[in-house]
Amino acid sequence: MIPRYARPEMTAIWEPEAKFRIWFEIEAHATEALAKLGVVPESASKALWDWWATNPEIDVPAIDAIEAVTKHDVIAFLTWVAENVGEEARFMHQGMTSSDVLDTCLAVQLDKAAALLLADLDALLEALKRRAFEHKMTPTIGRSHGIHAEPVTFGLKMAEAYAEFARCKARLEAARADIATCAISGAVGTFANIDPAVEAHVAEKLGLTVEPVSTQVIPRDRHAMFFATLGVIASSIERLSTEIRHLQRTELLEAEEYFSPGQKGSSAMPHKRNPILTENLTGLARMVRSYALPAMENVALWHERDISHSSVERYIGPDATITLDFALARLTGVIDKLLVYPERMQKNLDKMGGLVHSQRVLLALTQAGVSREDAYRLVQRNAMKVWESDGALSLMELLKGDEEVAAALSDAEIEERFDLGYHLKHVDTIFARVFGEG
Repeated sequence: MIPRYARPEMTAIWEPEAKFRIWFEIEAHATEALAKLGVVPESASKALWDWWATNPEIDVPAIDAIEAVTKHDVIAFLTWVAENVGEEARFMHQGMTSSDVLDTCLAVQLDKAAALLLADLDALLEALKRRAFEHKMTPTIGRSHGIHAEPVTFGLKMAEAYAEFARCKARLEAARADIATCAISGAVGTFANIDPAVEAHVAEKLGLTVEPVSTQVIPRDRHAMFFATLGVIASSIERLSTEIRHLQRTELLEAEEYFSPGQKGSSAMPHKRNPILTENLTGLARMVRSYALPAMENVALWHERDISHSSVERYIGPDATITLDFALARLTGVIDKLLVYPERMQKNLDKMGGLVHSQRVLLALTQAGVSREDAYRLVQRNAMKVWESDGALSLMELLKGDEEVAAALSDAEIEERFDLGYHLKHVDTIFARVFGEG
């Protein structure tokens, strides 16, 4: 994580002090449950919570100093707590193992991170919906292979993105539920030295579900799915960013990122207005996706436990969530302020002399009794003349002057096939499917 691409609320989840506070809550809730079971005295649980009620500062440097000697982070933390709580702290961690604390803490952190990411997605969806309805019937050219195809609307482009990010939200909700599990099962996950009721108690207090069967760690397929989901969301960010970057190219200039007063596009060329935000988003998406692979490689651990996954997760947990949080917020800002140029869209639609209507003429000829092969040949030979003239010629006029075409279709029938509104007649239907509105 680097500060340039980080926002405070998400970053705070991964701060050492926040982590240690979660560790304490796990240990204190477990001690509380053990006291109820009569395994440890009630005074032990009370001593922990009484100390916690004083809202003590977590002395991260002190814990780090202990770890420098113990070479074990959980032991260092327990030692520091014991130094502050006193004798009753010896009852902490009864029957538990380090992974119970580490894995349950990671589940809490990822759950909190997912909550912020879901809020980010809600904000993005709201912006996309607003722009979709704003340009619901703004005609523009649809492109396949980067080449003019047939008319669409800019609102449909926004609706497509809305539907995609709605799917992203559903996937993240499922991944969040899957990752939010608690494991307090002790060494190799058998509960030999700790009652399963302790796990259930801690899970309830932390808003998690119990892990049905752990080894000594929570199975990493859960984490793999979580980070893979973040990678898919990042890919959707890149798809929309790439679309905007293409639309901002000088030759198209149908939409562009907001360019603020005083902003500079180039150190050398004063005229430049570059799509820097969406280019940045493309790069950030690559980073988030890159964290999915090591998460998948973490699934295969040795026997009941090893720690090959640990160093990986110390990187990807913060970096993936912080980066994606920043990217979603940045994309929302891009969409919210996106400059849209309907006049340029119409100019580009008209640029190629009506070629975008070729399919309608093809179909009309087949309906008039011309074979599909001949119909394709007739339309294509006229379309190629328009193409080679760079749109200077009119496809409609060429078709009217083509004797073979005129033998099947009247001028009025040809003209009718060049109606732009025909292509937009089902926009309302698509919007109803996406937004559930008439």
